[in-house]
Amino acid sequence: MDKQDSQMNDRWVSQALSAKLVRPYVHILFGARQTGKSTLLKALLPDDALAINFADPAERNAHLSQPGLFVRMCQALPNRKKPHTVFVDEAQNVPSVFDAVQTLFDADKNRWRFILCGSSARKLRKTGANLLPGRSFLHHLCPLILAEQPPPAPPPAYAESPLALPWKTPEAHRAFPAWDIEERLAYGALPGVVTADTQDRADLLRAYAIAFLEEEIRREALVKDWGAFLRFLQLAARESGQMLNYSVIAREIGLSIPTVKSHYQLLEDMFIGFTIPAFSRSARRNLLSTPRFCFFDLGIRNAAAGLTPGADIVGALAGSLFEQWVGIELWKRLQYRQNGQLHFLRTEDGAEVDYVIETDGKLVPIEVKWTERPSSGDARHLKTFIREHPKQAKRGWLVCRCPHAVQIADNITAIPWTHL
Repeated sequence: MDKQDSQMNDRWVSQALSAKLVRPYVHILFGARQTGKSTLLKALLPDDALAINFADPAERNAHLSQPGLFVRMCQALPNRKKPHTVFVDEAQNVPSVFDAVQTLFDADKNRWRFILCGSSARKLRKTGANLLPGRSFLHHLCPLILAEQPPPAPPPAYAESPLALPWKTPEAHRAFPAWDIEERLAYGALPGVVTADTQDRADLLRAYAIAFLEEEIRREALVKDWGAFLRFLQLAARESGQMLNYSVIAREIGLSIPTVKSHYQLLEDMFIGFTIPAFSRSARRNLLSTPRFCFFDLGIRNAAAGLTPGADIVGALAGSLFEQWVGIELWKRLQYRQNGQLHFLRTEDGAEVDYVIETDGKLVPIEVKWTERPSSGDARHLKTFIREHPKQAKRGWLVCRCPHAVQIADNITAIPWTHL
């Protein structure tokens, strides 16, 4: 399974995923639509893999109407010493395939190597689908991280980061087109958008925000009132990065609070967004506990908010978008590291630390500022956090647009976004 498409840009997870796919377990890869799951897996799978695509209506309907078809197709593969690879794309569209895989896997762990790919966990969760505990490895693919799409001027080798995620091997990698920060804030980091011509990017993002989501939601009969959901989606996108306020959104779009909560859960189940829990282990008594919600990609966020993705929208929203970009980048890296949790801290009187990374018993506070000239005043909340957690938080970071890393206070470093 070490075959690699010579024309494909490198993904950070590809080497680790290739090594894991040969392990004698069922492999499940989740991620939002258009993050490159199928492209990545097809580059890693052997040429003779049995590929079944449940995004194809004909193939999906055939398996829904004939529950035993999948098992019969697998059993028809001849016995041999090397296991047959069976790849199922959009597996959530036929939840019973998970039970079929378990039956086959339990009968003979070495005859097949099952790889299931999905872009939504909603139907699986609602139907109680079998995710094969004790038999499976769960993988996740995100939009591009900074290592996969480096900035126009890569940082020096000595650059430090609050959550480094370098390539696992030192050789040169086939990177995606280099963008400056303004393009990243406008168009996001989906591979197909990053590699598209500039004039096509906004149309691709609008199609995703409307057509892809509608197709997925209507197929699973998840929303009865599509118009109301579109209003919710637009407002949720505009509020991305903010603390959740179900009652305000419910009142503005005329839905019940339980329905609004269900819609947010739907976005999480489809990997369109994620929550950032509030940091609660502080001596302060006036901490806010409501989580923040972020869209998984800024290009999709902008399109879903009813904006035309492009340079024009960045100016007025630069600070907010930049803060979200940093949070999304940190969240993606934590998904790949499979170790650590992203938090934020905010008090009733307005004191705030934008992000707090908790990993290996340590706390890393991070502030984000859309400035080219950071000062010690920008570090006041970081200073307080470090003072309150002297054993766990040894250093704070300010991510901004300064040209070089700068020490702005004791144990607090301001870094360019390119160093993140």
